[in-house]
Amino acid sequence: MRDLLPKTAPPTADKRWRIVDTAMKRNGYAPDGLIETLHAIQETFGYLDEPSMRYVASSLRVPLSKVYGVATFYHHFQLKPQGEHSCVVCLGTACYIKGSSNLLEAVRTRFGIRSGETTPNNKLSLLTARCVGSCSLAPVSVLDGQTLPHLSPEELVEAICALDDTEEAAQ
Repeated sequence: MRDLLPKTAPPTADKRWRIVDTAMKRNGYAPDGLIETLHAIQETFGYLDEPSMRYVASSLRVPLSKVYGVATFYHHFQLKPQGEHSCVVCLGTACYIKGSSNLLEAVRTRFGIRSGETTPNNKLSLLTARCVGSCSLAPVSVLDGQTLPHLSPEELVEAICALDDTEEAAQ
């Protein structure tokens, strides 16, 4: 019955909104489909912006504060466009003890960005995680989805610079 109710128009005419609409319809536009819908937006557009969260809130008839709360609670969701490449530095206890803060500082110094930021040319995003679940490999970084264990700060910077055109990110 909920899917028969009039629905809100998507924020833009982009045809990719059909993917998001399909996710909401599959759940009958019910509020408990919120996380799946946010995943659909993230996978389709790469991040969750304010218009997309307003659209979801209106379509699922949940408060915008709930949508924003879910989007900011889960580490998977990004509220800003991400760079072409991503570097995640684990800050879990084992990694921290083994020097992950030095990895983070090396990337910050070399590329001029802090955790949660992207280089001005959108080549590299730097993120942190509370734990990536690879404690025996500490300190761990994840570069474009590939787990890199036991790296020194210099080795991590070299690995990032080895990515196509990422060296330009530091300039």
